[in-house]
Amino acid sequence: MEKISSQGTVLKALWEPTPEGVSQTNLSDYLDWLLKHRNLSFFNYEELWHWSTDHPGDFWRSIADYFQVHFYSQERETLTSLSMPGFRWFPGAMVNYAEHALRQKDSDGAAILYEAEILEGNHQERIISRKELYRQVSWLAHELRQRGVQKGDCVAGFLPHIPETIAAFLATASIGAIWSNCPAEIGSRGVLDRLSQIHPKVLLASISYRYGGKRHPHLKTVQEIVAGLPTLKHLIVVPSSSDEKWNGEGLSPEVTFHRWNDLVSSKLPPPLVFEPVPFDHPLWILYSSGTTGKPKAIVHGHGGILLEHLKALSLHLDLRAGERFFWYTTSGWMMWNFLISGLLLPGVTVVIYDGSPKYPDFQVLWDFVERQGIHYFGASAPYFVACIKAGLIPRDRFSFRNLRGMGSTGAPLPAEAFEWIYQNVKEDLILGSVSGGTDICSAFILSNPHHPVYAGQLQSLGLGAKIEAWSENRKPLLGEVGELVLTVPFPSMPVFLWGDEKNARLKSSYYERFPGVWSHGDWIELESPAGPCVIHGRSDATLNRGGVRMGTSEFYTIVEEIPEIMEALVLDMGGFGREDQLVLFVALTPENDFTESLKNKICLKLKTEASPRHLPDVIYHVPEIPRTLNGKKVEVPIKRILMGLPVEEAIQVSTLANPESLKPFLDWVPLFSKTSKENKKE
Repeated sequence: MEKISSQGTVLKALWEPTPEGVSQTNLSDYLDWLLKHRNLSFFNYEELWHWSTDHPGDFWRSIADYFQVHFYSQERETLTSLSMPGFRWFPGAMVNYAEHALRQKDSDGAAILYEAEILEGNHQERIISRKELYRQVSWLAHELRQRGVQKGDCVAGFLPHIPETIAAFLATASIGAIWSNCPAEIGSRGVLDRLSQIHPKVLLASISYRYGGKRHPHLKTVQEIVAGLPTLKHLIVVPSSSDEKWNGEGLSPEVTFHRWNDLVSSKLPPPLVFEPVPFDHPLWILYSSGTTGKPKAIVHGHGGILLEHLKALSLHLDLRAGERFFWYTTSGWMMWNFLISGLLLPGVTVVIYDGSPKYPDFQVLWDFVERQGIHYFGASAPYFVACIKAGLIPRDRFSFRNLRGMGSTGAPLPAEAFEWIYQNVKEDLILGSVSGGTDICSAFILSNPHHPVYAGQLQSLGLGAKIEAWSENRKPLLGEVGELVLTVPFPSMPVFLWGDEKNARLKSSYYERFPGVWSHGDWIELESPAGPCVIHGRSDATLNRGGVRMGTSEFYTIVEEIPEIMEALVLDMGGFGREDQLVLFVALTPENDFTESLKNKICLKLKTEASPRHLPDVIYHVPEIPRTLNGKKVEVPIKRILMGLPVEEAIQVSTLANPESLKPFLDWVPLFSKTSKENKKE
């Protein structure tokens, strides 16, 4: 199947569903259910999407009924208002997320498949059954209650990507307490920037973690975190190696020390009691990147996450009973939360890998996918681009017998990465490049098992997601780039930001740009109202050259196609007293030198494939590009640092995955600040 893009180029489908394949999807089953139970018939996905966004109350009520969500008390109405902010979903309804994740409490089927990277020749692998997970959660929930944890209290984790992290979250949620985890790779200051906002009563922590073939001890970090949380009453240490001897020495007498293995007994646990909570009762707290200040503490509710994740994982990702669902993530990225919601689907096994995606080399995850018979594999877009740069051809080594779906997020997936996957991984699978974020803990734009896949395009807007591309004067655009806005309430939007008096920060973060609608901060180009579409990068990092705007993702797509370039960072430095000043930073692949010839190659490619306006004024070489722990390039904070803003005001260094990458930029501050001052004098 071919079609013409908005730029006039011919696009050929990389994958198309067969009629038989479409009939077997969960989405088709849901359409049959709507006809039988609601007397609603839709000719195609577009019609279904329009109904889901024109009648959001009816749609989300149908999702609750289709997935047999258990409400302890029924709602008075589904949606109180279309006004944003100020709406409420399912007022009066009582529910519990953990109950749905643990429904198959008597099943011997696998709930979690866990593997850790090889360390000192040792290979770790565990399979936790649904029954065993229920047992662990029962014990921990009982012990938390015994120690005074109640509905509305905060329980925090400083834990790596291990099964115990999932069990701890579910135990917390079952009580109606609120979960928040910081990944093990963050330092104490970064953890305290997050957890000091929410005043946890209990902390679960490990005193070491593995990454990159090394064990990283951080007992001192744990002690600093405990000392910095005055509300803390209990510390539960989760084993991360067999030789840990610490027994809580040096802790404040106000904090009681416990070991996980002493609390989660092998004996028959007490009955697990699920606390009914209001639909919008806090489930967990996630944190924004926090690159320009303390991370926002984003609170999501039980009911909204439950409905949205059921819809996304079943109807869009098409996960089915008996399948293994794996997304490479850390325990601190919102994709961890999205991944573990696979437990909501009967018979689905959640697969977690604890370790580096490039140790001992970039082949490690592909080997894992093959060996474990993964059915759905997701990772970040930068990971797939790095595999291309490393010259990988996974299909030469692996058959991927079970793999029928792949996902990408974290950044726009370039067209060549789409083509690489179909040429070098597997032809017969659906590739879903999705886009959303921590703010909603899901994706507005999702894969669609009824639609073909085209290189560089995201397949469709998710059901219930009324996304539009807006011009500056609030005009909806088709075939043009505009601001991504959400014009109808969505269940997994934040119920509030922790500590946000009168929702002031919530309003300034999402509703200030276009009052009355959610502004997401991305550039989007819609081909039709329901998609497909293209994400062009963050709107707050737009390149403006002589009035011609370009999203940074377009720029990166062009530059990062050059074999010598591993990745790039581009900044529009027009704020330095100049109309336009484009600065490009490039990190090179191994064994390549930064030469005049390479600079000319970059400029020629940009001139040909972008425009002469978008030639960089200067190009610098850096060892690596700064990225957040979630893998996103740090654009605006680097620009502010170069403008002379002190690092501590421009960025929270603890949010960076590679803080050492800042050094070259700091060395250039005098050059840029001098330019800025000279231009101001002129």
